[in-house]
Amino acid sequence: MSAVTDAAPRAARPHPLGQSVRDSLVVAKRNLIRMSRIPEMIIFGLFQPIMFVVLFSYVFGGSINVPGAGLSASGYREFLMAGIFAQTVTFATAGAGAGIADDMHKGLIDRFRSLPMARGAVLTGRTLADLVQTALTLVVLAVVAVLVGWRTHENVGKVLAGFGLLLLLGYAFSWIGALIGLSVRTPEAATSGGLIWLFPLTFISNAFVPSDNMPAFLQTIADWNPFSATVQACRELFGNLPAGYPVSDAWPMQHPVLASLLWSLLILVVFRTLAVRKYRSATA
Repeated sequence: MSAVTDAAPRAARPHPLGQSVRDSLVVAKRNLIRMSRIPEMIIFGLFQPIMFVVLFSYVFGGSINVPGAGLSASGYREFLMAGIFAQTVTFATAGAGAGIADDMHKGLIDRFRSLPMARGAVLTGRTLADLVQTALTLVVLAVVAVLVGWRTHENVGKVLAGFGLLLLLGYAFSWIGALIGLSVRTPEAATSGGLIWLFPLTFISNAFVPSDNMPAFLQTIADWNPFSATVQACRELFGNLPAGYPVSDAWPMQHPVLASLLWSLLILVVFRTLAVRKYRSATA
């Protein structure tokens, strides 16, 4: 009789992985509902990338010499867009960090902790919701890019693969934001901490200008920058590399798709591990 009664709870106990997935989706749904009720969060999040597209296209287009395209404004727009897309998904890091810091500050994390749910589900659900918002932003940004003259020259499969790499990079970086959000005391500090390191990361890269014009040491940094690998991969997959464009001998630039995938997975694994560990210690 005792064996039967002991076996029943064990049989009813959910599998840890299944519970973690379910809990993560519940938290993601909660955050998506919250975003839908505060539409200005999404609207204001679109302003910066749209301004970058318009300003860089019309202010710098025709002024920056892109090898293989010269001073052509249309050539620069096609060269530029992969960089703008990548910058947009990485800058979402600051929002992710601020959101988690806000939840910590308001005590919401403590309420989640009191529930019988997987510990990592809170962060996973938050980052999944941020991924959905990033995907919507990319869709709007792509429409704006087409309106200002951006075009792709590869098949649909390659174009979708390029956007997939962008979303993977953005998701990986959102875990950096999660770690920052758990490590600071206020949402304002999380926003500042989430942006201050992104500017050198995105500008010491091949996103806006060819890296071969940089000093040698900066060119090496740019060529091995994970951000640059994704930008270069997207240019190849979108068909936006000008004919005759000189490609660096650095391994990430010679194999940008593989390099982008490896960099994103490495960042995801490392910072998810650190963020979940920080979350457990912060709520212990």
